[in-house]
Amino acid sequence: MTKTARVYKIEMLIRNRGHVSFQALLETLEVSPATLKRDLDYLKDQLGAPIVYDRFLNGYKFGGEYRGQKHQLPGLWFSEQELFSLLMAHQLLTELDADGVISRHLQPLLARIHQMLGTSEAETKALLKRVKIIGAAKRPVPSQCFERVGDALLKRRRLHLRYLTRGRGEVSERDVSPQRLVHYRNTWYLDAWCHTREKLLRFALDAVERAEALDGRAKDVPLKQLESEMDGGYGIYAGAVPSWVTLAFSPQAAQWVSREQWHPDQQARWLDDGSFQLAVPYTDPNELAMDILRHADQVSITADTGTVSATVRLRTQQAWELHCADRVER
Repeated sequence: MTKTARVYKIEMLIRNRGHVSFQALLETLEVSPATLKRDLDYLKDQLGAPIVYDRFLNGYKFGGEYRGQKHQLPGLWFSEQELFSLLMAHQLLTELDADGVISRHLQPLLARIHQMLGTSEAETKALLKRVKIIGAAKRPVPSQCFERVGDALLKRRRLHLRYLTRGRGEVSERDVSPQRLVHYRNTWYLDAWCHTREKLLRFALDAVERAEALDGRAKDVPLKQLESEMDGGYGIYAGAVPSWVTLAFSPQAAQWVSREQWHPDQQARWLDDGSFQLAVPYTDPNELAMDILRHADQVSITADTGTVSATVRLRTQQAWELHCADRVER
C-alpha cells in the first residue's frame, strides 16, 4: 500500500468508526509502528487533518474543532504515480509558459503536490531535472498581454488590440471577441471574432503591441463553427475551404511517417510496395511545403487540388539556386 493510500485509509477508518486504536491501525495497514507514526504526523502536520489521541478511548479520533463538520483531505484521490504525472504536466506547462505567468498561478498547486508526496522542493527539482523538454524558436509573450487575453477569454469580455500584421508590415486597431487560446510550435495564438472585419481570425500573441479590456460582452461563436473555420487548414493556417494533397512516402520514410499525425482529418494507407500514402487538407501551402521538403527524395506528390506542388517546386528551385550561388567565386 502506498503512502497516499495509507493516509487515505487512516482518515476513512477514523471517519467511519469514530475512533481507532493504534493496534487496529497497525493490523489493518500492515506496517511498522514507526511507519504508522510517520503517517499520523504527516496527516496532522502536512495535510491539516484534525486527528487527536484520546486516552480514555485509547484511540485516534477527530478533535473538538471537527464537531461533525465534513472533513476531507484534498487531493487524496490521486495516487503517487498520478501526483508525479502532475509534476510532469507542471514541467511541460513551464516550458510552454508565456513569461512565467502560468507557472506563477500554478505555484500553489505545485506546493500542494509537494505536501501530498511528502517531498521537499529540492527533491522535486532533482526529479524534474530528469525530464527535459526542448522547444526551439520560442516567441515569448509579455505577461501583461497574456494575462489580459486570458482574463478576457475566461470572463467572456471583448478586447481592443493594437496588432502588427507582419506579412504586410501594417499596424491596426481592432476590437475582438476572444474564443480560444492556441499553442502551436512554441508560439501562442488567439482565435477571436474580429469586429472590424466581421469574421474569425487567428492572432499571434507576440505580435500584439497592446491589449485593453473592454466593457462589452464577447460575441460567442459556436464551437462547431470555430472548429470548421479555424481547424480545416494545415498547421496554424486557418480556412473554411481546404485543398487536398496526396503524398507517397518511400518504404524507408514510411517507418516513421506512418506513426505521425500531420492533420486530425488525414487519410492514410499502406501501399502494396511498402510505401505509405498520406492525404492531408490545407488552406495555405507554405507550412505544408516546408514539412514535405523535410523528407526530400523520400516523398512524392501524387495528387494536389491546390498549389502546394507549385510551392514545393519553387522552394526547391530557390534552394538549388542558392546552393549554386554559394559555390561561385566572387
